Amino acid sequence: MALVRPGKVYADKVVVGGVTATSQAVEAATSVSTSFTQDTDNDGLLGLAFSSINTVEPESKKTFFDTVGDSLAKKLFTVTLKKGEAGSKYTGEIVYVDVDTSNGFWEFKPSAYAVGDGATQTATIDAIADTGTTLLYLPRDVVSAYYEQVSGAQYSSNYGGYIFDCSTDLPAFSLVINGEKRTCFGGIQRDDGIGFSIVGDIFLKSQFVVFDASSTTPRLGWAQQAGVSNSGSNSTGTTTPSSTPTPTPTPSPSSFAPENPFPFPFAA
Repeated sequence: MALVRPGKVYADKVVVGGVTATSQAVEAATSVSTSFTQDTDNDGLLGLAFSSINTVEPESKKTFFDTVGDSLAKKLFTVTLKKGEAGSKYTGEIVYVDVDTSNGFWEFKPSAYAVGDGATQTATIDAIADTGTTLLYLPRDVVSAYYEQVSGAQYSSNYGGYIFDCSTDLPAFSLVINGEKRTCFGGIQRDDGIGFSIVGDIFLKSQFVVFDASSTTPRLGWAQQAGVSNSGSNSTGTTTPSSTPTPTPTPSPSSFAPENPFPFPFAA
């Protein structure tokens, strides 16, 4: 699923962390969603998925990741979304799962999930790992199973998602990826109408993630982020978006679905 926006495409030199892409296609949109115009701290998204999803016409262009891939010692990048001290960014082993690149995303299939200390439940989930999406969008039955364990939670048609009192204690949510259970925080909503599930920042921020395209079959690697507990409870409540108090009864960040969860067609 790709979003098409009108605009112009330029070729420019792009340098990120010492890695240089020459004649990189830079898309300058002339129409964007309000979620972009309201975010004054960011100018756009870097293309870190696969070029097959690019929607430039009439001549398709490479994403930044594919442009610089051959110049890297190994065609991969890692993601850790929490500021930490110097030293190791993860603990334990990195668990890898194969990626399906046919749709241009970092697409994979978690095999099961668990809520809190409850039993692991088998599920069919076709998901993408996407740092450009804030929340965790999952099939309706999985989301319902989670919010059945959240006191006072209810689905709000006005907000397009589940809402609950900001002081509510939340159970942990875990995805089973290649046999390993990974824990994240709140911010779970239904993936209605998207066509696939999205593993966004709410989940990714508890993990050290390797986006590895160095072999014929790309893969995603998952490890517990250093300093983040993998217990069956809400281990770092101060960073749980849904527990942040607000002065007025507005939905918490974890219960608000962004207008456009993937504003550019090749976010990683």
